[in-house]
Amino acid sequence: MVMGVVGNCLVLLVKVMCRGQFCCHYWLPFISLTLSDLGCSLLIISGSLLAMLTEGQRSPWCEIVSLLKFAFITSSIGSIAILCVQRLIGMASTGSALFVVMATACLASWMTGLVFGSIPVIYGWISHPSSKRGILSGCLPMNSTRTQAKISLIDDNEADLSAVTPLLVASYMFCYTPFVVAELILLRRLDLSPAPYWLRTLSSVMSYLDCCLNPLIYWSHQNFRVAGLALLWTNRKPPSEPVLTAVTIHEL
Repeated sequence: MVMGVVGNCLVLLVKVMCRGQFCCHYWLPFISLTLSDLGCSLLIISGSLLAMLTEGQRSPWCEIVSLLKFAFITSSIGSIAILCVQRLIGMASTGSALFVVMATACLASWMTGLVFGSIPVIYGWISHPSSKRGILSGCLPMNSTRTQAKISLIDDNEADLSAVTPLLVASYMFCYTPFVVAELILLRRLDLSPAPYWLRTLSSVMSYLDCCLNPLIYWSHQNFRVAGLALLWTNRKPPSEPVLTAVTIHEL
């Protein structure tokens, strides 16, 4: 939780304050993805921690955590998909018309997550853990669906921050595979009995890990890393003593 909050806050700070020091043509989906990771680290992981300390989540916090979990997962999928599409067509987010389209798409991914997350709450498909056992899984809906899409990645530009997109996609697929497997097991059982405890725990830990890995993936980009180190280590205070900046030689 600490790594996710600190890392994603630092990423947002670098993107806003140092945007002129590194190339990022597709900054809109990056911002959306970072906000999603920050929200998951700040609310979802803390909700699971609170459930462990209090021996179970209770209503209405349980329903809120379930709704937000769907919103953050769907917005992350949408942000990565939008980033892949922008890299595919090679158009930046600076154009006015394209900016409106991409902003609408990012907003639609958030709204889709909120809509799908509200369905289990309305129909009462939420299970309330009453003990610490299995509490890492949080409050997952008892019925859910998931879709995947294959998007080709071309036109790698090493100078642009979007060069880390393949790593983001690979990290997301790796971290959320246990979650998908647990949901498929749940859907396969007619009595809607949950997946094994170890698989639910692994799925929660891996999905939480993805929020911490993304800032490290951004940090692997050289220009982004240089901008971040300059932001952290640059002394902004004016010098207290005169500093020699130039020497002029006069010939006689």
